[in-house]
Amino acid sequence: MIHKTYLEQLQTWDKQHLWHPFTQMQDYSRETPLIIEEGSGVFLKDVDGKEYIDGISSMWCNLHGHRKKEIDDAIKQQLDKIAHTTLLGPSNIPAIELAKKLVDIVPQGLTKVFYSDNGSTANEVALKMAFQYWQHKGCEEKTQFVALQHGYHGDTIGTMSVGGIDIYHKVFRPLYFKTHLAPAPYCYRCPLKKQPQNCSLACLEELENILKSHSAQIAAMIMEPLVQGAGGMIVHPSGYLSGVRALCKKYNVLLILDEVLTGFGRTGKMFACLHEGVTPDIMALSKGINGGYMPLAATLATEDIYNAFLGAYAELKTFFHGHTYTGNPLGCAAALASLELFRKEHILENLEPKIKYLQTRLKQFESLKHAGDIRQCGLIAAIELVKDKSTKEPFAWEERIGIQVCLEARKQGSFIRPLGHIIVIMPPLIIKEQELDRLLNIIYESIKVVTQDEHHLDERAFS
Repeated sequence: MIHKTYLEQLQTWDKQHLWHPFTQMQDYSRETPLIIEEGSGVFLKDVDGKEYIDGISSMWCNLHGHRKKEIDDAIKQQLDKIAHTTLLGPSNIPAIELAKKLVDIVPQGLTKVFYSDNGSTANEVALKMAFQYWQHKGCEEKTQFVALQHGYHGDTIGTMSVGGIDIYHKVFRPLYFKTHLAPAPYCYRCPLKKQPQNCSLACLEELENILKSHSAQIAAMIMEPLVQGAGGMIVHPSGYLSGVRALCKKYNVLLILDEVLTGFGRTGKMFACLHEGVTPDIMALSKGINGGYMPLAATLATEDIYNAFLGAYAELKTFFHGHTYTGNPLGCAAALASLELFRKEHILENLEPKIKYLQTRLKQFESLKHAGDIRQCGLIAAIELVKDKSTKEPFAWEERIGIQVCLEARKQGSFIRPLGHIIVIMPPLIIKEQELDRLLNIIYESIKVVTQDEHHLDERAFS
């Protein structure tokens, strides 16, 4: 615990100088900042010494808990050798070893690894690879992309061009290249007004119409497999992913799978695409790649993609893309330690009872007056809060329902972050059942207090 005077100074500096991402700073300036000082296991500790269950894995990336000894030690050991050396020319041992490990565990056929440092860059690399691939193949008209409504792939100009969330992407639209948006398989709010029990995946028909009409101009389709994260943890129905794969092959369009969120165990398998036996042409990885320890990302491609870039130096077929910290040895060493933990601690095998327990406990949330839809995939879950269950009418943005629930949860000892009116549950994979139980109890009570307590509703109206 730090001295009160210094704490007050930190809070002042935070409000004066820090610009927090995805945060309305006018609202933030009226709140007391949550300043994290330590972490251990699934718990975060603030500067006042109060503990919080990390209910969103520090933005969906922490897998093995905080201060995991094996990952700490791997970074320290690598630091005793070298912290960073460029991959523009020379190589380094952790980057080589990790590339081999990744190729061993991803779907068969992905054999080449291109490093960067976050999910946005991993997807940016994928888009540029797909575009340049067709240029080298002589299909110069293939310059467009297909993506899903409610999709999110990052905040670079390229990745925003294939984004489908208006509140994030609309203002930057003049900067984008051409992207066709296909309807998302958002069963709770079906864009085609179908019912899940008899829709026959009509959204795939809409996607096929786009591909049929524009395949000569489309380089690739990019999508998040099984779960669309920032769009609201939208869980796709079974068969949708394999259906997309078949359509992309049929119309000669590359498939890019953004496994930044879903990779490394989140869905119950190492990668989400393994649930339906799908191998993409290009795959983007980040977040959990090294247990959420350091900035690191990888874009994996097939031999066919890679070979299109080979040629004489003067042909200028080189993939002219790179990042200063590409293949950073510290990040790669952490990733190697994380992958070893999957083997040593049987992470995937131990997930199954937790996933089933989460599924059972989520049924309790159905009794909440404003819990419109409750969805789950693996150890990912979301509760979509609505003003009226029967009509699915959403809460007004002015009510800040999701934020209010998360602030209440913070009071009760958990840190979570909403997606608008959607409450996200995504703890570290190693969370114990009793810790998961406590987290769910806090979230349940927080939703109940914010949406069903009349006194709280009156207070919120004037906040």
